[in-house]
This record gives sequence, structure tokens and C-alpha cells, in this order.
Amino acid sequence: MKILFVIDTLYTSNNGTSISAQRYASELRKLGNEVRALCGDQPRTSEEAQITNGDFCTGIFRFPIFQPLCEKHDFRFANMDKPIIHAACKWADVVHVFTPFFMSNAAINYCNEIRKPVTAAFHIQPENITSSLGLGKEPVVNKLIYKIFRYTTYNRVRHVHVPSRFMEKMLKLNGYTAQIHTISNGVHEDFIEAGKAQEPSLQLSKSADGKFKIMMIGRLSREKRQDVIIKALQYSKYGDRIQLVFAGRGPEYKRYLKLSKGLANPPLFTFLSRSQLIEELLSTDLYVHASDMESEAISCIEAFATGLVPVIANSDNSATPQFALDERSLFKAGDPRDLARAIDYWLDRPKERLFMGAKYRESACKYSLSNCVKQFEQMLRLEASNGEMRYSKTA
Repeated sequence: MKILFVIDTLYTSNNGTSISAQRYASELRKLGNEVRALCGDQPRTSEEAQITNGDFCTGIFRFPIFQPLCEKHDFRFANMDKPIIHAACKWADVVHVFTPFFMSNAAINYCNEIRKPVTAAFHIQPENITSSLGLGKEPVVNKLIYKIFRYTTYNRVRHVHVPSRFMEKMLKLNGYTAQIHTISNGVHEDFIEAGKAQEPSLQLSKSADGKFKIMMIGRLSREKRQDVIIKALQYSKYGDRIQLVFAGRGPEYKRYLKLSKGLANPPLFTFLSRSQLIEELLSTDLYVHASDMESEAISCIEAFATGLVPVIANSDNSATPQFALDERSLFKAGDPRDLARAIDYWLDRPKERLFMGAKYRESACKYSLSNCVKQFEQMLRLEASNGEMRYSKTA
């Protein structure tokens, strides 16, 4: 198949939707498909240029007032260049939209006009947008955005991909009528293989100096709640022995630096390649995912795929609690005292942590990227074949 991915920003490594699109494109090509992207940005390296079979690039639209905020989150809106959008859609056998914004909706309009099979993905929660504006916990605002997305994008396609059961539930609650396909974004096999190859160890801490390394992967933004992890150290009996590692960039960096003053071990803020991230995870003692809102959180799967026990915020607005194998891996969202309790529980019990780490590593296998992409390809083929039948009948 000739598959077109429509996404505002493709070439960034600090945005979950973009990373998922990159990985899916690469895997679909391995299956013999031709994949091109309709996007606003262009590859910056020769490695990025190998992700797709080529791009239809519309250029970046600089959003008045909000542009600095968008760039802090490594997101940029694409221009709505109709000639390029039309050429891209004509090229494809099936079009898949990742982002519910101006260029994507123009692509859906044209696909419906020329009877081109088109599907969409729901990756961006309304709360991801409103949290940046300090309105993340305002249900009226979030519900309005669900309604706007439903009207402008998702009820105008027949098949919608969501990465978790939680997001499937949210779309149904908000009146979305398309057929929903729940398929994980998938974890790269490198993480799974690294976990399988790890030698079991009963040592209390993996660090030579006796410190415990606790890690979280994710953009440094309000909804990810790295602040809860920082605050938890003052309540943990291991607080002066814990080294926090935050893998990610984002607008909250300076605030977290200020919040961390007074800790015995200042947090390390870093941004890592896949191989570097795996190496860091293998030397980590415990993984914490404190986010208030997530459509899935592949970073959490990456962590427990390497054999780490996760401690996850039990938030009503997050899909990530689905990964917890039992209550010991959950804490009350936004509560640093309860997080400290969970941290101390696992650090007190190295043998139990080792045993459960193996269970988590095993559970990660069902989220392997290759398996997920095969399911996703089936969804695209279903739309492509049904679209041809439907349009031939109405021609």
C-alpha cells in the first residue's frame, strides 16, 4: 500500500505523537508498504530522512501569541497549503491523520471530496492542551475540546486508532461514532531484548555508591507532574540516598531546578538516544510515572520492558494505571506522601522487586512494536478495501 501520514510536526524526539508516527512509518516500510508524510517540518539529519519514503512538506505556520508555548512543547503547526495537501492525498492509497488541526482537517475534507480512504488517530488529549494554559482540570473546557475534535475531525472518518482502553472509553463517553481500534503505540523491540538479556541481581542498589536511582521519562510539562516526584523525596526514608533522573525537555525545567534546591542529590535532567536510554534504564532501581494525564505512556512500557518495577499515578485522566500488575505499583495521583510510601515499599524489598520486575518484563512483550503495527496495518487495509467497495457502489 501507499500510505500517507498526516501530522503537523514529525521530526522531533520530545513529542509522543511524533515518535509514534516515526516508529510506525519505519515498521510499515519493513512490511513492504510505501509510506510518505504530509507535515510542516523537514528532516534535520540523514537518519531522519530514512524514516519515510519522502515527504510532502507544507512549511511551518507561526501561530500568533501561542508560538513560543508551542515551541516549548516541541510542537509546530503546519501550513494549510492546499496544492501540496491535494497532491499528497492523490498519491496515497489510504491516508492516516495523526493530529486534529487545520492541515489534517483540510486533508480529510479533500479525501472525502475525492473519495479517498482516510482514517485518524486520537493521540492528543484535550488535557494536554489545557494543562499548558492552567486549565487542565476544568471539565467544561476539556469537554468542549472533545466536542470540537469530534465535529471537525473524528466523526468525519470511519476508523479511529486509539492507543489504550482508557481513550476508547473517553471517545465513546463523548459521543464519537467512528469504529474505534484500540492498538498500543508499541514499544521498540530493543527495550524488550535488553530486558531479556539483563542478568538477575539481588543487590539492594544498582549504584556502586549505594544510591538508589529513580527515573521518569517524559516531557518536562505541568501535566507530567515531575514536581510530585521531587517533593516525595522529603517524605521518603531513603530521600538522601535517591538520585532522580528526568529524561526529557520542556517548559518546566527551570521551575523543577528551583524546586529541587535542598535535595541531597540534585536531579539529573537529560535527553537520551534510544541506546543511551536503555543503558540508563538498566542501571536504574525504580521507575516512577507521575503524570496526571496520558493517552498511553509508551515510556512507562519501555521502562518495565527492561525489568524495572513501575510506580504509577492512579489518575482518572490517565491510561497508564492499566499497566500496574497490582496495587503496589500505584499511588494517589498528585500526592507526594503516598508516592514516598510506594517508593519506600519497593526499595525495602529488593527480592520482591526483582521477582516483580521479571513479571513486568514479561507483560511488556504483548506491546511489541512489530505486533502493534501489524494490527494497525490491518485497520488501514480494512478502510482501503471498504472504501473502494463503498465508492464503486456510489459512483
